[in-house]
Amino acid sequence: MGISRKSLYAAYGNKEELFRKALKHYEQGPGGYVAEALRAPTAREVAMAFLAGAARANTLPGLPAGCLGVQGALAAGETGRTARDFLAEWRAHGQALLRDRFRQAVAEGDLPAGADPEKIARYVMTIANGVAVQAASGATCEELQQVADTALRNWPPA
Repeated sequence: MGISRKSLYAAYGNKEELFRKALKHYEQGPGGYVAEALRAPTAREVAMAFLAGAARANTLPGLPAGCLGVQGALAAGETGRTARDFLAEWRAHGQALLRDRFRQAVAEGDLPAGADPEKIARYVMTIANGVAVQAASGATCEELQQVADTALRNWPPA
């Protein structure tokens, strides 16, 4: 690519800042489904849109399969601890956004009063992370959507 270390640091400050900017770009590109899903009118539709978005984003033609936030953390060795920790925070933030949306759903009566927004958010995020790993292993969007549909059969009744 012809990018020297000096020009990289001049443009981004350091490798970590470059990585953060790349992840931000990813959020606005393939990861844009997250913000869209959170705007769905019901908690179930949030989960459906989130998992369908994960299936699509992780299998986009012309892009590497999988999720930068998941694959990057899995691939980072000990020397990549900073990136791995940042990615863990990034994924935790996504889970917190889901949790907050599901708390809203409980408050609005869309989820039952006894529903645990933290557990539901972790469940949805765990399925989405698994979708990313499966996509990187060659699963198709259709196969991953079937996984999402199966996972949502366990959705709590309203």
